[in-house]
Amino acid sequence: MNGISGMHGVKLFTGAAVSVLLLSLAGPVPALADTIESALVRAYQNNPQLNAQRAQVRSTDENVPQALSGYRPKVSLTASGGYQYQDLQSGPGTDSINGTRLPRSAGITASQTLYNGNQTANRTRAAESQVSGAREALRSLDQSVLLQAATTYMDYLRDAATLEVQRSNVRVLEQTLKQTRDRFNVGEVTRTDVAQSEAQLAAGRTQALTAEANLTTTRANFRRIIGNDPANLAPGSPVDRFLPATLAAAVELGLVEHPNVTAAMYGIDVNFLQVKVAEGALLPTVTIQASAQQANEQSLIQMRSFTASAIAQISVPIYQGGGEYSLIRQSKENLAQQRLNLETTRDQTRATVVQWWGSLQAGKAQVQSAQAQVAASEIALNGVREEAKAGQRTTLDVLNAQQALVNARVALVTAQHDRVVASYNVLAAVGRLSPQVLGLGTTVYDPSVHYHQVRDSWAGVRTPDGR
Repeated sequence: MNGISGMHGVKLFTGAAVSVLLLSLAGPVPALADTIESALVRAYQNNPQLNAQRAQVRSTDENVPQALSGYRPKVSLTASGGYQYQDLQSGPGTDSINGTRLPRSAGITASQTLYNGNQTANRTRAAESQVSGAREALRSLDQSVLLQAATTYMDYLRDAATLEVQRSNVRVLEQTLKQTRDRFNVGEVTRTDVAQSEAQLAAGRTQALTAEANLTTTRANFRRIIGNDPANLAPGSPVDRFLPATLAAAVELGLVEHPNVTAAMYGIDVNFLQVKVAEGALLPTVTIQASAQQANEQSLIQMRSFTASAIAQISVPIYQGGGEYSLIRQSKENLAQQRLNLETTRDQTRATVVQWWGSLQAGKAQVQSAQAQVAASEIALNGVREEAKAGQRTTLDVLNAQQALVNARVALVTAQHDRVVASYNVLAAVGRLSPQVLGLGTTVYDPSVHYHQVRDSWAGVRTPDGR
């Protein structure tokens, strides 16, 4: 029975919500329908916040070649030239020597650090851990964007279905008011019955306007997050097939794979290596420097000179004011803080998994309960209508039964929405809400491509994409 086209009795809105938001039980999706998977693809590809975070990861990649530069030699070239006049006298009574000359010189210097307390090695490993942590932050934002997109998609389906239920309810109430007025005209009911019908219709119109306002807001969010206006949306379905079978398995998986947890673990690595870098400042530094210089006309009696040198130098820090010791202590405190942050992150992840797992299980039960409520409300309304025809029920009884069915329909729509959204939240809580797991038809951004392009770069100011 069609819940939209009918104009007689309760069946006006029996199928309105389910036809819009039925879960995986829905029939074949029209070829031109917009699916939740395609919406997730657009959000993943075009979300500006996600693109900005990818640029941040590329920026973090540059920390590694900067750290590796400590292994490489430093070469500088110097040159000078000019005009000079000199007037020289070696002693009293001696002839003076004067004249002009064009002094000029050119030299090259190369230096190489041979040992610096392993500071370069530890800086490099710390930079690599920073890159890994940035990738996990990107993966966390991937999850957030996909979860936002899935939630917004389901929000629109819910609000669209709710609006259709309320509009259908208004049509029923208009028909009910017409019938009540006709019965009032022939003396079957009183003016009170007409007023009750008018009041219920006014309330129904208010509910419809509220639902329309909610849908307008959701439409704007849909465009902001997914990138286009919603049109011809196909039903959404839960992602239970990607979830662990038990709560214990979900918690264990979340504590291992959630990007916030892994990012915190990389943060510990970074801070541990920062301690080692700070301790390296107390160790000797060994460098070697080679230089060569050609000079011409440096004085009136020296026309040309060439010098070359190679010097090894060792520097042993004895005391430098105590700043290096303070830095070591500070780095150790930062390391302790990061370890505590990891425990906090694990606790938060565990709580989130448990919360959404419970919401998912409750959502499944709520859908079944709401379906039973709708079925019972339909039977009750039909019975009240028949009893009203026999004079055993009042108009108010009919209106109350009809409102109960509307409430049951809205509850079913909300329960179906919450069921799907909870499944996506569980998948995000265990750290597996990603294009790869969902099998989305899109090219997955690979941050390692840029990393390998710049890691061993010795020179060049252009980015790999040509900027």
